[in-house]
Amino acid sequence: MSARILDGAAVAAAIREELKPRVAAFSARAGRPPGLGIVLVGAHAPSEIYVRNKLKAAGEIGCRADLFRLPDSASLNYVLRAVRDLNESEVHDGILVQDPLPAALGDDASQAVFDLIDPAKDVDGFTPISAGRLSQNRAHLAPCTPSGVIELLVRSDIPIAGAHAVVIGRSDIVGKPMALLLLHKSATVSICHSKTKDLPGLTRQADILVAAVGRTAFVRPDMVKPGATVVDVGINRVTDRAEVESLFPPESARRADFERRGSLVVGDVHPAVADVAGALTPVPGGVGPLTIALLLRNTVTAAEARVP
Repeated sequence: MSARILDGAAVAAAIREELKPRVAAFSARAGRPPGLGIVLVGAHAPSEIYVRNKLKAAGEIGCRADLFRLPDSASLNYVLRAVRDLNESEVHDGILVQDPLPAALGDDASQAVFDLIDPAKDVDGFTPISAGRLSQNRAHLAPCTPSGVIELLVRSDIPIAGAHAVVIGRSDIVGKPMALLLLHKSATVSICHSKTKDLPGLTRQADILVAAVGRTAFVRPDMVKPGATVVDVGINRVTDRAEVESLFPPESARRADFERRGSLVVGDVHPAVADVAGALTPVPGGVGPLTIALLLRNTVTAAEARVP
């Protein structure tokens, strides 16, 4: 068996195209485009890449996107002030604070920042009010990555209703909202984590298996039910040659990529799972592009709600 590859990049492109007429209509009505304010604190190479991609994608569909860059030395109060300014802005409909924040801000900094964001502008879906609405299946702005996974499954004709979905990971950003969105689509949902007993036994029951644990090649073929749909949310950078060689055969194009770049981005799912699964998201090119597409959709939705 060779798994069908679920093309997240193609689905993301379709969503962006669908947004263009909505952006044009809003801009004509409001006299301005939908606006996204992004706060980036400190120098963090992966965040720089993510933010650059978000700015580029927003511009391509006609949205306004402004980057507010704060230094590593910024205090938590300084970051909170930037969020307050965006809460009050008339031209910014969505607010995104790029995670992770510098460790020097403290363990509770991210939650303090998310708590302050105006729920009407919470395009990441991270505020307590957004989380509460999601739990009641009346979310206005749901978290982007889990929402992107649902879009990918629906548009790829993967049955969700009645399926047993297993989510590995219980983070507030992916695991928990992913489980809720699947439940709202009438799946039977199990959430697994580091304390789960007999994890492979449970994952082998999954018709839909979502891996969001942040560990390279954590999900191996013997953990997957033959024919299951496997969604890999992981984004892990590998720089060790021996690890790359353990994951990919000599003829693999990924080996050649590693030789060129000196590193590879891989997921939480072992490449050999493709021999067992019925459908599989690649890394890169699977869930990642959908996260940005759903961020843009949330921004447009927030703008439309603010200026009916």
